Amino acid sequence: MYRVSDEEFDSLVNDALDTVPAHVVERMGNVVVLVRPYHEEEPSTLGLYEGVPLTERTFDHTGYLPDAIFLYKEALEQLATTYEELAHEVRVTLFHEIGHYFGIEEDRLHELGWG
Repeated sequence: MYRVSDEEFDSLVNDALDTVPAHVVERMGNVVVLVRPYHEEEPSTLGLYEGVPLTERTFDHTGYLPDAIFLYKEALEQLATTYEELAHEVRVTLFHEIGHYFGIEEDRLHELGWG
C-alpha cells in the first residue's frame, strides 16, 4: 500500500488527465471526473463510469446531468507500493473508465491494456 495526501492524489489525477490525447478530449462532453475515498458497496473497486455511453445515446440525449467518472483513492492506494505504481494505476483506471464512456466493453479494454 502506498498512501498519499488528497492533494497529491488530485495532482496524480490531473497529471493522468493531461495525458489523454487531444482527439479523445475533443469528443468528450458533459462528463466530470471525481475522486472518492472508496466505493461504498464494493470497497475494492478502483473506478466507475456512471452515465450513458456515447454508443447508446440517441439524437435527443439532452437535459441529463453530466456523466461521471469516479476514481477511488483508497482502492488505488491498496494496489501500489510506490508513487510511480500509484501514478500508473490512476492513469490506467482513468483511461479504462474513459473507455466505458466511449462504449468500449470490458474485454476490449483489457486487450488494449487498460484493464
